[in-house]
Amino acid sequence: MRILDRSVYVGPSLYAHFPVIRLELDLGELEHWPSARLGAPFIDGLVAALPGLAEHGCSYREPGGFIRRLREGEGTWLGHVLEHVAIELQNVAGEEVTFGKTRSIDGRPGVYSVVYEYAQREEGIEAGELALRLLCSLLPRELQPDDTVSEGWDWPTARDEFIRYAQRRALGPSTASLVKAAESRGIPWFRLNDQSLVQFGHGRYQQRIQATVTGKTPHIAVELASDKEETNKILASLGLPVPRQILVQSESSAVRAAERIGYPVVTKPYNGNHGRGISIRLTTADEVRDGFAKAREHSRSVIVETYLEGDDHRLLVVNGELVAATRRTPGHVVGDGRHSIAELVEIVNQDPRRGVGHEKVLTRLVLDAQAEMMMARAGVTADSVPAEGQVVYLRSTANLSTGGTATDVTDIIHPDNRDMAVRAIRAIGLDVGGVDFLSTNIAESYKAIGGGICEVNAAPGFRMHVAPSEGTPRDVAGPVIDMLFPPGAPARVPIAAVTGTNGKTTTARMLAHIAKMAGYTPGLTTTDGVYIDGQRTVEGDMTGPVSARMVLADPQIDFAVLETARGGLLRAGMGVPEVDVGAVLNVQSDHLGMKGIDTLEQLAEVKRIVVEVAKDCAVLNADDPNVLKMSGYTDARTICYVTLNPSHGLVREHIRAGGRACALEAGVNGQMITLYDKGSHIPLLWTHLIPATLEGRALHNVQNAMFAASMAYSMGFKLDAIRQGLRTFDTTFFQAPGRMNVFDEHPFKVLFDYGHNAHAVKVMADLAQRLDVAGRRIVVMAGPGDRRDADILAIADAVAGGFDHYFCRRDDALRGRAPDEVPKMLAARLRELGVPEHAITLIPDEQECIDAALRMGRAGDLLLVFADALTRSWKQVIKFKPEGVAPKAAARPANDAPVSLPGESASDERFLASLEGVVIDERGVHLSREASD
Repeated sequence: MRILDRSVYVGPSLYAHFPVIRLELDLGELEHWPSARLGAPFIDGLVAALPGLAEHGCSYREPGGFIRRLREGEGTWLGHVLEHVAIELQNVAGEEVTFGKTRSIDGRPGVYSVVYEYAQREEGIEAGELALRLLCSLLPRELQPDDTVSEGWDWPTARDEFIRYAQRRALGPSTASLVKAAESRGIPWFRLNDQSLVQFGHGRYQQRIQATVTGKTPHIAVELASDKEETNKILASLGLPVPRQILVQSESSAVRAAERIGYPVVTKPYNGNHGRGISIRLTTADEVRDGFAKAREHSRSVIVETYLEGDDHRLLVVNGELVAATRRTPGHVVGDGRHSIAELVEIVNQDPRRGVGHEKVLTRLVLDAQAEMMMARAGVTADSVPAEGQVVYLRSTANLSTGGTATDVTDIIHPDNRDMAVRAIRAIGLDVGGVDFLSTNIAESYKAIGGGICEVNAAPGFRMHVAPSEGTPRDVAGPVIDMLFPPGAPARVPIAAVTGTNGKTTTARMLAHIAKMAGYTPGLTTTDGVYIDGQRTVEGDMTGPVSARMVLADPQIDFAVLETARGGLLRAGMGVPEVDVGAVLNVQSDHLGMKGIDTLEQLAEVKRIVVEVAKDCAVLNADDPNVLKMSGYTDARTICYVTLNPSHGLVREHIRAGGRACALEAGVNGQMITLYDKGSHIPLLWTHLIPATLEGRALHNVQNAMFAASMAYSMGFKLDAIRQGLRTFDTTFFQAPGRMNVFDEHPFKVLFDYGHNAHAVKVMADLAQRLDVAGRRIVVMAGPGDRRDADILAIADAVAGGFDHYFCRRDDALRGRAPDEVPKMLAARLRELGVPEHAITLIPDEQECIDAALRMGRAGDLLLVFADALTRSWKQVIKFKPEGVAPKAAARPANDAPVSLPGESASDERFLASLEGVVIDERGVHLSREASD
């Protein structure tokens, strides 16, 4: 049994709309050994290792259901067992995950697709690996795979190591409580690092926290809280109760300070936290020296202060209000007259609320060096048997992380003590702060019985408040989130996602342009990079989840447009759990036979994810049957159909029922893009007024504009803003590289496109037929080498018969093909379709092929170039010098500034220079650089 492949999905995918891990698991010989055949030793051993499996319902949907599946009939197969074990391991580590799904893979006997939910990526991956080792360790020796379980492997040790591994990577209790509070308020979030830095909200509305320090916490307040001496002085100057303190740097100074203050005293690091290095109730010079040494381990300077009698209380203040008060008790055992201290520790640790680290509400007690010191001070050892009721403290401080307990006292705190805590936090300047207050009775005023503030904490832990050992749990995270996002304050930016085989880049760019013209600062992800407010910030194929999060983390943006490609969806899922508007433009034959997607129906299922997670509107191509069927899979409030056919029966019925649609209608002045919504008929714009449509002749861009308009309308844009955006969007190389770029500064016209599948090529070939051409029509064509033979031949089918000459080439990246294999396939197919031999030229190299086609061009010709290396090829086109044609004269400006090449603005030249050597394939811009042309 072994894992063949692993995919980690960070968001909505084919398998779930939340993060999951998918394993390809090969059972090998174990395909013939379901759980019942393995018998009781295996099943009982598994349940003993993970008792929580007894709570799994499985298909029975009730506790014990999974155990029944293991035992009844022939049992269940080990792929299904591994799914449940991986889930339960995460539960043991403190995560709340429940989803799993295991299926056999058709045509691959013994190989299973195992899908399970995860909370933290690395923890989820390790859970799958440990699940495999555990199952293998329980198998009979003769069935155990080689090298799966190492010699001396021990399950209890492996389990505890996994828990600690998970906790090092999981959010801490305080950060997790803030995340939970944000989720309950519908506020999106994501981690910005592997620790506790978290972003709440999107774009310009974002707020950040690190543990319980917020983006609004003043830096100077944190510095003051970390400076215990200065904090003490500030609070004392305001008349607040604080112990007397002296800052020292040597042992002798510490002893003198203790004698000056008067015993007993406390020693603590000058800038420590979490109770580290603190020693209390020191009564002799030797104890002070030991306490100094302990504090010196954490800070160069040490504070010696008056020891205050009383219980340790944490008073939590958020945004100027006390939200919780907790009494903390150091880790201890209570004698029963029968058991030793070591035995009492074991008994206490059997409490199901205690676990490793932050795994549970309480932390296990440990007999370590500090415990030994505390016992020595009390005159006992681990083998001593305390009298009944005798309390033996194992820690000097009351931190929960060292085994302490917490009792909520919020309801009984005296108003004077409440006001004192609020004043202290305000005095330091914190928005979230904890006051460590010693008092013999928190229900009585410090003015009457004494007490004092020993510390102010700038990053107070929330664990003791949200999950106290005794008393009422308090929602302390909620007030923090409400402070960061007051009622009515925005947290999300509008998000649109666009997918489809062809047209998605242009449509996404159109929508982002509409948003920019309407006054938004859009973030855009495309196949050639990430754009913030129209400026490219990152190059590359940026159509996956990483780029989506990159845009949403940018503090400038207030609108997001996510081009979402098949590859990203199959590799890692979507980068957001939901979108406001999702659009699917079309589903055409491309990339079939790759990553398990062999049919158009399977490809449609992948692209359907975008509308499955759309919450407001799903925009669907009613003219594509595979897209039309997606209407049954979306929970969006509204469906908007887009059709080029004004007589479309289903769309007509949808409109009559008050539904939303966008149709292309004929009029006296040409064709009109028309919106329908709730019975209203809304003429939007004549197609010939949209530059990107070449006066309405480029029907594919007419359709792209209809999708962009439908999405913008569904996101609340005003009609005039949509019209303005479409009328100012064109397809220059600068604005839409490789998307129907036109260069007409030569005697002939060049139409330049990135089409790389039969559908895209056919669209451009049809456009070439609709354009008025006085001379010949010439085409430069190719096909990606990793496509099926049928897909490459279909590209030849798409252009055959419509051109006077055909140039066949290959892409720079061969992708498993011979250097001249693709152009030979194209040429042979053209001959089969009746194209004469003299009309076909085969030149494998892209640069040489484009150069030959340019040299063939004569006045009045149309040259359609399908390019792969877009920047290089576009520069080749615009810098070409036709033979016998003098360059067009250009007037030199008065300031003698250089003149741009014909058809090449200064901004175009800067844009091209920034892309020097960047290769663009069907996935987008590669970051690798070529040699200079």
